[in-house]
This record gives sequence, C-alpha cells and structure tokens, in this order.
Amino acid sequence: MDSARGQTRMSRAAFRIASRPMLSLDFDPRASALPEAGGDDPGVEGFAAFVRGRLQPAVRELGAEVEGLAAGLGEEPAPFGQDLARMRAAAVNLAASTAELETRLGDDPSPELGLDIRKLRHDLRTPITSILGYGELVAEEAAETGAAALAERLETVIADAQRLLGTLDTLSAFVRPERAGPPSETAPAGKTGDIVGIIPAPSRDPAAEIVQGHILVVDDNPAMRDLIERRLTRQGHAVTVRGSGEEALARIAEGGIDLMMLDLLMPGIDGLEVLRRLKAGAGATPLPVIVMSALNEAEAAVRCIEAGADDYLSKPLDETLLRARIGSSLERKFLRDRERRTLDLLRAERERSEMLLRNILPGSVVERLHAGESVVADAFDDVTVMFCDLVGFTSLAARLGTTETLQLLEDIFSRFDALADRHGLEKIKTIGDAYMVVGGIPDPLADSAARVLAMAAAMAGEVRATKHGTALGIRIGIDTGPAAGGIVGTKKFFYDVWGDTVNTASRLESTCEPGRIHVSQAVAEAAGAGFSFERRAPIDLAGKGRMQTFYLAGLNR
Repeated sequence: MDSARGQTRMSRAAFRIASRPMLSLDFDPRASALPEAGGDDPGVEGFAAFVRGRLQPAVRELGAEVEGLAAGLGEEPAPFGQDLARMRAAAVNLAASTAELETRLGDDPSPELGLDIRKLRHDLRTPITSILGYGELVAEEAAETGAAALAERLETVIADAQRLLGTLDTLSAFVRPERAGPPSETAPAGKTGDIVGIIPAPSRDPAAEIVQGHILVVDDNPAMRDLIERRLTRQGHAVTVRGSGEEALARIAEGGIDLMMLDLLMPGIDGLEVLRRLKAGAGATPLPVIVMSALNEAEAAVRCIEAGADDYLSKPLDETLLRARIGSSLERKFLRDRERRTLDLLRAERERSEMLLRNILPGSVVERLHAGESVVADAFDDVTVMFCDLVGFTSLAARLGTTETLQLLEDIFSRFDALADRHGLEKIKTIGDAYMVVGGIPDPLADSAARVLAMAAAMAGEVRATKHGTALGIRIGIDTGPAAGGIVGTKKFFYDVWGDTVNTASRLESTCEPGRIHVSQAVAEAAGAGFSFERRAPIDLAGKGRMQTFYLAGLNR
C-alpha cells in the first residue's frame, strides 16, 4: 500500500512538473567565466547577471511556494505545523542570503570573488536542503495520514528545491583555479554554519534488510540534527545527537556508539580535528565515521579519508547511497566486533589451556614444547625424590561418602602443592592417597635434599590443620641420587620421573613408621647442618638389599 501510494504521488508530481513553467535556472556561467588577467572583470558582471536575473527570481518563487503551503488547506496542516514553520524559516533565511549577496555585488568583490562563490554554495545549500528535508518528511507523513492535497503541493516544492540545489553547483564555473583555496581556507570553521544536507526519506521496501546500530550525529545546526535524527530513527537506528566536536568526543568516550555521522565544518573543534583525535586514540576496533559535507571536491574527501574517515558523502545525500554506506559501515564494524570477541575468547581459551598445561607439566618443559621439541626426556645426576602416604586414609574413606573423600584429598593435597611451590620443588603426581614431589627436576638444585626435607617436616602440620574430624597420619620416604625425567604418553600425557632413586624413595616410604620421615644415607649426608637424624637399624629393601637408613629427628635452628 505504501509503495503504491508513493508511486501514485510521484506520478502526480511528474505530471505537475511537466505541465507547469520551469524555473529559469538554465543560465550557463561558462559564457562569462572570469578572465585570467586583471582590469575590468566581465566575470563579475556575468555573475551579477546570474544572481539578479536567474537565482533571485527562483529563490523568490520557491519562497512563495513554501509560504503558501498552508493556505486554503483548513485544519489539515495542523499536525505538521512545526515542520512547515521550519520550512518557512529556511525560506526566509535563503531570501536573506541572496539579498545580502546582491548588496555585496554593489561593491567591488573581484579580488575575492573565487572564495566568495565557493562559500556562497555552502551558505545557500543549508536553507535549501532544510526546505527539501522537511518537505520530504511532511510529504511522507501527509500521505500516510491522508492529507493528499498537502502532499501534492509539497511534491512541487520538493522538485523545485532539488532543481535549485542542483543549479548551485554551476557556480563553480565562476571560480578561477588560482583563486580556489583548500577547504579550510574557503570555509573556515565557525563561519560556514550549516553545510550538511538532508537524508532523503527512506524507501518502503519491506524486503530490504537494514543493518541497525547506534549512530552518533554531530552537527552544529539544530535543524540538520533534527532532520537526520528523525530520518535515521525511522530507519530503525538508535540515534544520539551532539552539536559540537567537543561534545562528540565526550560522548564517544562513554562508549556504546556504532557509527558517527560527522559534519566537517563546525565552530571550535571541526570535523577534521575530531577525526585526528579519534585516530590518535583508536583502540582495537576504531569507530567508523562517515563525513557529510557540501564541499563537493576530491581534495576535501582525501583530507577526510587521510584523517581517518571511513567514507565521505557530498550533500545533498542520495537516500539509496547513504543507506548502503551506513549499512556497509555498520556491517564492517559489527564484523570487526565479532572478530575481536572471537579473538578474546580464543586468547582466554589459550591462556586457560596454557594454565592447565603448566599444571600438568613443569614450566621449563612447557617452554621446550612451545619451542618445537617433540621428545622431552633428560637424565639428572642429583635429584631428591619424596613419597608421602596418608596413614589411616583407607579406613576413613570407607566411612566417608565419595564427595567428602574427594574434598578431604583436595584440601590436603592443595596444602602440599602450596608447600612445594614455597620450597621451589616440583610436584609430579598423586596416586590415590600418595603424593610424589621431587627437587632438582627439571631444573637442577644444589640443595634439593634440604628443600625436600624442609617440606617434609611441614607436611604433618598441614595434615593436622585439615577439618576432617578424624586423626590422619603420614609416612614419608626420601632418597637422593640420579634419575630421569620426561613426558610419558601421547594421550593424557604427563611428566614423570623414573630410575633407582625413585624406587628407593618408594621403598623407604613403605617401610616407614607412621608419623616419621624415613631417609636414605645419601639424604642424611646431603642435608647439611640444618637437620639432625636418628640412625635406624639396617633394613632389607626389596630390590636393594640391606641398607642403612635414618629418621629425621628435627630441624636445627
């Protein structure tokens, strides 16, 4: 229904435009272009003729059409009164600008004529595009609410405003190349005022997919901000507006903006400076920016792109092109956001995997694997191995439930892990209620025996500190000597230590009295003066024969 109504409305407009006298805006300024030398300047006379004979009559006729919109329509325009008043205000502004231009032509503007004409395009575009923008809004809303007469009259105004806007582009023929300065010279910030045009009414194609986001509109002209905000809101975007570069930067710092539509020429911080500051402080996903300007020149576009803009659109904006540019910019932004989130998840997962790997393997072994080593196995000459077994755990576990048993082991072994870290030792594994730790693997330690003995002396106190309600004891076996260490297996692999020293430490633990720390003679000799030992009668160890062993008697302070 909306599409059919729009086609009918456009057909009526086309008939009205074709059947009425055209505004006389076909003047060719190239016929009186400015000469290359000084003296009498016929270009000024040609320009004056263009303004007085062609431009001013067209402006007066457009103003009369806008002024007469509400005449004879009774109460029909009441819902649109505010927007019609804005159109009348823009028409008054347009008439005042052309009248001021005619006054200036009474002087001798030839030394600065090139600059004046280019600035003139900016000054005249603003009220015309305001008339055009509000006219399209009111025409669309009038058609939707059944105000057909008002909609038809607005179509005539819109057509004339578009033709007058196009005529302003012919003013560039009056500009001498040597007099045409860069955009910053022709339209200094704070003097150009309103240069951003109006977004035409959106299409009503329900099949069109619109990428929606939170758009920040930055323009120092309230009417422009209002029109752009209303158009984008009708397209389904969330819109925030700001009136200056300072306000825009402050709002961006708060976050939550997906795209910025930026006026190029503003008082204070202009669009280029906003772009430079955004580029200087850009994070992982910079904010996409579309610059909107009446500077329809390649140089202005290049400067904006170099300063960090994603796109540059000249005013007035083509609705289809603008919709496509906003959609593609938002799509790229959302894609970058998804990529960043994916990378963050991958980074977090990699860190988690790294942490798990370092819980399984010694840190130096992990580094060797990262460096590309596929086989990690080393022989060590001086290693101290300790086995600890919890006395009474089997009978206690039979009385406890599975969850309570696991909680008890978690408590005790977590305390043992902290002791191992404190003494610079390497936990190898737990088997049931048995705990194995080594010193001197994978990194050699000159005092591995003393470190292991110090940890062993503290382990009984950690067991007593657990809240298990039943007395548990420990027995510990320690031996010092050569051993080998490396990664075992390809699935569920782990770092293990093997050799005669490991076997001896295990035998010493199994032949230890509860509550004691049983060590070999090699450990007693390597411990140093910080420990005292109690000699035990020689015992037979499986696979080792008869051996002289010792119990740790205490630590010498």
